[in-house]
Amino acid sequence: MALRTEDFDLLADVEALLGDVRRWSEHLPDWPASRACEILTQRLAQRADHLRVRLEAPLIVATLGGTGTGKSTLVNALVGEEVTVAGRQRPTTRRPMFICQPRVTPEMVGIDPQAVEVVQRDVPALRDLVLVDCPDPDTSETAGDEQLAATNLGRLRALLPHCDVLLVTATQQKYRSARVLDELATAAAGAKLVFVQTHADTESDIREDWRGVLGEHYEVGAMFLVDSPQALADARAGLAPRGEFGRLVELLQGSLARSAAKRIRRSNLLELIDETLAACAQRWDAGLPPVVQLEAALAEQRAQLNARLVEQTRDELLANRRLWEDRLLTEVAGRWGFSPFAVVLRGYQGIGQLIGGAALWRVRTPVQMALWGAATGWRTWQRDRRRRYAEAGTDRAVALAWDDAQLRTAAIIVDGYATEAGGPRVATAPAALQAEAAMAGNAFVQSTATQLQTLISRLAEGHARWTVRGIYELLLAAMVVLILFRAGKNFFYDSWLATEPSPVLGSDFFLHAGFWLLVWCGVLLAMFTGRLRRGLQREILGVCESWRTGNSGAMLFARVEDHCRQLHRSRRELEQLQARTTLLTAHLADPDARLGGKRTTASLAGPATSEVNS
Repeated sequence: MALRTEDFDLLADVEALLGDVRRWSEHLPDWPASRACEILTQRLAQRADHLRVRLEAPLIVATLGGTGTGKSTLVNALVGEEVTVAGRQRPTTRRPMFICQPRVTPEMVGIDPQAVEVVQRDVPALRDLVLVDCPDPDTSETAGDEQLAATNLGRLRALLPHCDVLLVTATQQKYRSARVLDELATAAAGAKLVFVQTHADTESDIREDWRGVLGEHYEVGAMFLVDSPQALADARAGLAPRGEFGRLVELLQGSLARSAAKRIRRSNLLELIDETLAACAQRWDAGLPPVVQLEAALAEQRAQLNARLVEQTRDELLANRRLWEDRLLTEVAGRWGFSPFAVVLRGYQGIGQLIGGAALWRVRTPVQMALWGAATGWRTWQRDRRRRYAEAGTDRAVALAWDDAQLRTAAIIVDGYATEAGGPRVATAPAALQAEAAMAGNAFVQSTATQLQTLISRLAEGHARWTVRGIYELLLAAMVVLILFRAGKNFFYDSWLATEPSPVLGSDFFLHAGFWLLVWCGVLLAMFTGRLRRGLQREILGVCESWRTGNSGAMLFARVEDHCRQLHRSRRELEQLQARTTLLTAHLADPDARLGGKRTTASLAGPATSEVNS
């Protein structure tokens, strides 16, 4: 039967989802849970390939049940003749029986013909179905991993991924079998389930109790209570199927035949994708707590290193007042122009530039670099730094914001958490630590110098207002006017016009006047710079407090942080894939309400056996 347009659309959506799952698994960060997820998605791809192979093939219906639950007898009843040997108390079926019409072969549905015994019958019951009588999962056979494939259990596990519908058989004695339930949990992902209680002629109805056993992990659907020997006898007598067995035949040979097979396979594939993604999420979430602890340890160590750097910065900012005071005076003088007190400030600032230039050769830490950069200009500092590096080599001590002991202690702590989280270990070699510290130190220098420059500009603007400027200009002008008045009065009045003329003041007067003018300028400068110093100290302490909440060590242990970030990003991508799977499942109509299936793993209260575990 040809595929319809909506079939192609849904297949395209499912194929796109599978492709995205594969790409997600291929780009996972190196992590233990990632490797488990890669195995899960690889097996998902294999199962998807099996489904593609049999997309147009008949529906594969297999039996699954414990020893003596009547699987072979049920198969004979469905076919209408004895095609497989039945036995109640021993594992009669050792090699899977592949029962089909003559036009069908195991290769058509992706099954190795050497792994099954093919029985071909040209009967109406097999028109749209292939029946597989599987080995018993609760056999007493034992084998190692190498010999498992040759056992009943190995043959069963190799065959079940190829099946679309499982006829789960049980009896009053076997419906609670732990071994069978384990194999059912493994096989149920990617298959629809039909639950059948056999031996209706000799046993009580245990379907309600069986439903309670299965209800936690499975959507049970309809349950059938059948008498397989009587059904086979009716078929041989030419009678139509009747009772519970008749309803089972109608489900398998009517409702699930033809186009329903495609819906079942699409539904099975989506369930398989959901099961795989849920298993990946379970492994991912199990490994995340150590990663969260690693991130907390990383943040704690960075905070401690940041606190040390802030303390060092604050102390050096307060100890090197002359540098930032000189830069602030330069800003203020530039805004005042060439007024008398501005000239005094420029002279004082010229001396400061000489001191600042000499201080450059004593720069040894990022804080001192930032101070000098704020005092004399960032470009000048960069140019001079390149020249000094070229002459003396890369002086790592200049770029280090922390000493080796602090860095190595933090690296050892982060290293321990990274090992527990399964992430990349921190490179604790001195050269690697110094390189990271150099990058962090240079970034801190640039940020600090920029903030200091902004702070100085803001303070300069406040101190250049006329309400402040006028006071100092007036006080300086008063001293100058007083000296000029005294000299003018002596020259014009005391020596000429006075009744008793006095001699003209000599050079001693002007020397003393100059001295006291300098003293007065010094007093005014002390008043003004003290005002600047107090304001700037408040601002410096405030900006240092703001640095405490910053992250000056963001470039330290960047590889570890990037690994953690990739893990969280991959987890979010996994959630998106799960959401898409849920949406596609909701758009796919239920092939038949009587079919059962495994509940999605995310909704289960307890873990179930996964395909990978087996």
